[in-house]
Amino acid sequence: MLLKPISKSFDLGDGRIVTIETGKLARQADGAVTVRQGNCVLLATVVANKEPREGQDFFPLSVDYQEKFASAGRIPGSFFKREARLSDSEVLISRLVDRALRPLFPEDYFCDVQVLISLISSDAEVMPDALACLAASAALAVSDIPIKEIISEARVANVDGEFVVNPSRSQLAKASSDFIIAATEKNLMMVEGEAKECSEEELVKALEIAHDAIRVQIKAQQELRDAVGVTTKRDYTKPVVNEELNAKVIAFAKDKVYAISKAGSSKHERSEAYDVLKQELIASLGEEATDADKKLAKKYYEDLKWEVVRNMILDDRIRLDGRQLDQVRPLEMETEPLPTPHGSALFTRGETQSLTTVTLGTKLDELLVESAAKSEYTKFILHYNFPPFSTGEVKMMRGPGRREVGHGNLAMRSLKQMMPGSEYPYTVRVVSDILESNGSSSMATVCAGSLALMDAGVPLPKHVSGVAMGLITRGDGKYAILTDILGDEDHLGDMDFKVTGTREGICGVQMDIKVDGLSMDVMREALAQARNGRLHILDAMYECIAEHRPEVKPHAPRMEKLIIDKEFIGAVIGPGGKVIQEIQRETGTTITIEEVGNYGEVSIFSQEKSGLDKAVAWVKGIVAVPEVGAVYEATVKGIKEFGAFVEFLPKKEGLLHISEISWKRLESMEGIFKIGDQVKVKLIGLDPKTGKFKLSRKALMPKPESAPRPQPQPKQDENNGEERL
Repeated sequence: MLLKPISKSFDLGDGRIVTIETGKLARQADGAVTVRQGNCVLLATVVANKEPREGQDFFPLSVDYQEKFASAGRIPGSFFKREARLSDSEVLISRLVDRALRPLFPEDYFCDVQVLISLISSDAEVMPDALACLAASAALAVSDIPIKEIISEARVANVDGEFVVNPSRSQLAKASSDFIIAATEKNLMMVEGEAKECSEEELVKALEIAHDAIRVQIKAQQELRDAVGVTTKRDYTKPVVNEELNAKVIAFAKDKVYAISKAGSSKHERSEAYDVLKQELIASLGEEATDADKKLAKKYYEDLKWEVVRNMILDDRIRLDGRQLDQVRPLEMETEPLPTPHGSALFTRGETQSLTTVTLGTKLDELLVESAAKSEYTKFILHYNFPPFSTGEVKMMRGPGRREVGHGNLAMRSLKQMMPGSEYPYTVRVVSDILESNGSSSMATVCAGSLALMDAGVPLPKHVSGVAMGLITRGDGKYAILTDILGDEDHLGDMDFKVTGTREGICGVQMDIKVDGLSMDVMREALAQARNGRLHILDAMYECIAEHRPEVKPHAPRMEKLIIDKEFIGAVIGPGGKVIQEIQRETGTTITIEEVGNYGEVSIFSQEKSGLDKAVAWVKGIVAVPEVGAVYEATVKGIKEFGAFVEFLPKKEGLLHISEISWKRLESMEGIFKIGDQVKVKLIGLDPKTGKFKLSRKALMPKPESAPRPQPQPKQDENNGEERL
């Protein structure tokens, strides 16, 4: 069979052409496309089962993005030399695509769908993550898998004051904001990004620019679909519907659900009341009810809860815990709850709690972040842990899941905006352990992380806080914006979005929008309400700790950085590392040396100040150039009858002549010094013939006043007894 590829292209601007092609690769998949920009090529495939699994009552979508190292001409650095489990970066890109695609499928579609996206050719300047969702959506568009709409994603970054769509890697390195936005032709669906304190209006502007760019991409997908000839989507088995049973559920439980929801009780009290009511509902169906009926009744019961609570919030302006719509839950926070970590904080907001620690490490502790296009080290690490007890559940403890990776990344990107620059010598690791959760533990991580960093003495100029917002809308035009949402409110809302930042602007944002036709005016109102919530939390954080501690904790590693001439790097290291190893061994320090341009950076870390001072003096001595007239603390290395040999700089010795030890004339060196004595000396000269250093101790001593000259005494001549002068 001859390959008959079909392709469509569009221009991102400035002549940057993107081409979508199908019909050439992976033809047995339900849908397969390649997306190319420059030398960057992505292959996306999608396959769906024809029938749902028996008893399936949820949509099983899996999205995996993977970068093939061969795409950049590299061999993986792992032991097996092959691509293994997805890296955190690949997981985050998979999440971006998953969150955008999931709302595209019909609500009653429960067949397994697998989307695989592979980077098969890399371009050093093209960011593949901005093209991944385009590739996945195009693969769905040319397939017969049922989807409601076509979607795409675009990155918008503020580079030198101008918004750029899908900027190059070099441009992105200079950007003050970086957002990835997903949208259909009419509606925004997902936003993820970070900024250096941008305004709410700047974010809205970025959304508008991205949406215009996405419409161009959607048009290209539609043209590709039409060229392939996809006009209909496959039929699928729909779940059983029993309107009579649904009516029974509503009649029995509606008023009772409303009463429980309106009570303003705690999470566990409310959950227990809902469960008791569910059991009463099932019992009310009678013995004639089949297992299938009971299962369906439970589904209708959950649907009823969703509708009742939404209407309660919209019509009565009452929330599940009794708060006002714009009210933040009670706040409690403290720094240094733990004695040993280098920094720690406990942040509690309602029924959500984060215990966060900060550890300060050396350059040797940096994290290697490896992808197909590049390998680089990062000095700021944030890990987020969500143990099952935080929600009162029993689950297997495995490695961090995609949710943990995503929540940790949002907190990391937010706090990173206030972290000191590359000149800060420490590697910083933040770990957030969620001890209790009922809504937005990622935002608790941001707040606790900021407090813990301040407690550790990391020089953050400002606090960063975050708040999770919700939006509930109805067809009659009513809507409610909720500040600091609960877990249940997150589930039933039409939009949940998290906004982090300082008092001056936004540092991070994550939005998932589930409603059609969300206007920018409502978005602006939601962002303004989020800002008020963020400022409220910031006020409490500044009361807890107003600024970073002036010094690190006594038990944290001390550090000092020295800048030395490039020519001295070898002298500090020594042959085979002998010198630097000796310094570390003798002083109990950790020393790293990095060549930067025409100079070297020597970073010295120590748990003890005395060891740090000794190592600093040692290195300074190695790189110091002896100066005539300078004063040094020297060590006696050898004693001769004419003076002492002293080491006044590492590996640099000179003669302290007997005549330069004191203003008083010394007859011998006996009893003056012993080996190992410390003596302060001044470099008074350099012998031009021998190159030896001349040192003086008496030059540092006050010169005694001249004594009166003794009068000569007459001496008696032994021969004649006469006196003579």
